[in-house]
This record gives sequence, C-alpha cells and structure tokens, in this order.
Amino acid sequence: MDHTDLPPGPLMIDLAGLEPSPEELRRLAHPAVGGVILFARNYRDSAQLAALVQAIRSARPGPLVIAVDQEGGRVQRFRGDGFTPVAPMRRLGDEYERDPEQAVALAYDVGLVLGAELAAHGIDLTFAPVLDVEAGVSAVIGDRAFSHDPAVVARLAQALVAGLAMMGVRAVGKHFPGHGAVAADSHETLPVDSRPFEAIWQRDLVPYRHRLLRSLAGVMPAHVRYERCAPEPAGFSAFWLGEVLRQRLGFRAAVLSDDLGMAGAGAAGDEPQSRVAAALSAGCDLALVCNRPDWVAHLLEAAWPQAAPDAIARRQGLLGSPRIPDPFELELFEPYLQARERVRDWSQRHAWF
Repeated sequence: MDHTDLPPGPLMIDLAGLEPSPEELRRLAHPAVGGVILFARNYRDSAQLAALVQAIRSARPGPLVIAVDQEGGRVQRFRGDGFTPVAPMRRLGDEYERDPEQAVALAYDVGLVLGAELAAHGIDLTFAPVLDVEAGVSAVIGDRAFSHDPAVVARLAQALVAGLAMMGVRAVGKHFPGHGAVAADSHETLPVDSRPFEAIWQRDLVPYRHRLLRSLAGVMPAHVRYERCAPEPAGFSAFWLGEVLRQRLGFRAAVLSDDLGMAGAGAAGDEPQSRVAAALSAGCDLALVCNRPDWVAHLLEAAWPQAAPDAIARRQGLLGSPRIPDPFELELFEPYLQARERVRDWSQRHAWF
C-alpha cells in the first residue's frame, strides 16, 4: 500500500501521557488508525498541548482525527491555561426556563468559546453536545444533559453546535438513541432500557429528529440495550444504526462507537476483535478503544480489509477546519473575547470556578 496519503482508518486510540512514545508514534502511522482521543492526562498547558497535537499530525503521512470530550461542566478534559471553565449544560436549561432567547444566545457563545479554544490547539472535534434527555434517574448523565424537555435539548444543542461550527470544530452528538432514562452507568455495566420504541421515539429521539441532526459531523451510540427494540446494545445494533439512524432519520455523517473498553460493551464479547467487528458491522465508522494499549497492539497485528469509500468519506468529514489556528491570534479575535466574557460571567454565577 502507498502510505504517502493514508486515509483515516477505522480505529480511534488514545495516548498515555503528555507526549507520544516511540511505540505510540508507530501506532499512529498504522493504516488501521483513524483518530486519537485525548484525555486530561494528555494536557498540562497550552504550549504542551499544541506541541502534542503537532507530534500526532507529524507521525502520519495522511490525516488523523484528533478528538476530546470537552462538553462543559464535569466533562472538560482540558482545564487551565488556554481554556475557559464552562458551567454544566443543565444550567443552560435552567436559563431557558427563565429566558429562552437569552439561553439560546448563551448556548451559541458556549459553543463558540469551546470551539475557538479547541481549534486554536488543533483539535478537530469534541464529543458534544450531550443529546440525552434528563429523566432524573441517571447520575452519569445528570447535569450533562440540557433539560428534561427534548425540544429544549434540541434547541440549545443546535445553538451550541452552530457556535462550534463558526470556529471550524466538528460536533458529535451522544448517546444515541438516549442514555438519560437508565440508572446504570455503562462504564460499569450494561444498562437495560425496557421502554417500547414509540416511547423512545417520542422523547429521547426528538433531538435527533430535529434539523440539528444535519449539523452534526457524527453521532455516538449508547452502550445501552433497549430490550423491547433490539437484542443488542445500540452501538452494536443494525436496527438502531441502520434502520433507525440511517434510514428513518436519514443521517449521512459518521457514527463513532463509545469506548469499547467499557463494561457496557461486553455484550459484544470479551475480546477486542469481537467488539470492534461488532461495532463496525453494525454501522460504526470509527471504533474507540481507550485505556487498553494491550488491546490496541493486538488489533494492529490483525489484517484489515479495504475500507469502503463512503466510510472513508464520513471519517474525513470529522476533520476540522480551524478558523483561528493559533492561541495567540485567538486573543485578538473580538467575537471570541466578547463571548468568553459572557460565558465566564454566566459560569461564575453558577459557582463553577
């Protein structure tokens, strides 16, 4: 194979620390790798993060998608130098109850600030917004969700995605079709949702039935089994990813699995190959394997079939187009500075920092 311009492969992997090791650099150049997800352990300050991203880019003769969970609230991997603390999305829902138009404007500001700061450091996408509808039962979702009202979730999420897009950062909505109505944490076990499809369609799927869906570069399915709809969890289900997401909802962009190392992914088997194969065959374009370098090493020893052109195109659609690709230039960009001030004031009101 000619590796002078490798397209993104089907695996998204992670790194152990603040800079890639020689072995990690070799893995990044493997044709099966398509992206890297960064965590708090990969961040010290703005300069270090920019250097890390450059090292990742330089490791491969072709594009790699660089991603992070930067939602706001308790899920902000980059905290400190170069990044603005943002209150939980549920506080935007609270704002919406008082003043809908003000909340929508603020959601756009949040997206612009998140997007500007990620773009300035070379990050392509954030696994946000959370599109789960809050139901008062899920601690792992909780205040990460905008609201208990699915229409409010859709409207605020659309504004946030517009802010991200203004700065050239891609958005991945999660956790399809909805994680908000189950108490169990899919990091620890496989949650089971016993509701019929119509109940999920009329509530949890409202944000995905909204025009917002056309603005998303990707969707992440939940490691949740909806036992009255399909036998497999959503991320391994041709019913959810094919029949519902692709056919009924008409989604044409990328599908990215949740972390296949999570306990909730165990329904697809104990071995990494079985989990990755189940995710890809169900309709995922990228399979995330996090915190298991041993699994990654094993997977990269396997033979990988030639990817379909449409899957490659969907992965390439996750690559960002940063409007301000430098943290220093960002400090001269007036729309960002104004939005940052508003977001800081709002977050301080909620005692977030």
